[in-house]
Amino acid sequence: MKNLFILFTMLVSTTLSYSQSVVDDFIGKYENDDAFTSVFVSPKMFDMIGKVTDDQMEADLKDVIKDIKGLKVLRTETEPDKYFKEFSSSISGKNYDMLMKVREKDQNVKIFTQGNGDVVSELVILVGGENEFTLLSFIGNLNLDKLGKLAGKLNIEGAEHLKNLNKDNK
Repeated sequence: MKNLFILFTMLVSTTLSYSQSVVDDFIGKYENDDAFTSVFVSPKMFDMIGKVTDDQMEADLKDVIKDIKGLKVLRTETEPDKYFKEFSSSISGKNYDMLMKVREKDQNVKIFTQGNGDVVSELVILVGGENEFTLLSFIGNLNLDKLGKLAGKLNIEGAEHLKNLNKDNK
């Protein structure tokens, strides 16, 4: 019986260690580095925001927020191209689908999803350029159309790229 308990404990701990996402691994690697700004908005915070009365918040915005269970942001202005390439190679071939890729003269944007259809479990926005690297990860039951509408209302660097979801997802 004791051996069975030990085997079960090892299996659970192994499974839990592999369940951490590519995003969590990458953020964990740099979140305590002084060259980076790291932000985590918890599910409880999104619940609190969702409880704001209707006259204080637009209904469609409230509808999107209730489905978000977390937001993680990692940002730096130090060697942004290095980190953009590192994360791009880390996520490549993993359980994420590239939704879109945009290259402008001084900036690259990649948007990845995890899940199927119009409702996904994670949306990752990767922004890299000459002057900045930003990684955003939205967690929850995320409707891509609704998230696209949220773009203009978020005051988070990199979130403005959400507006492209409505254009390219139709």
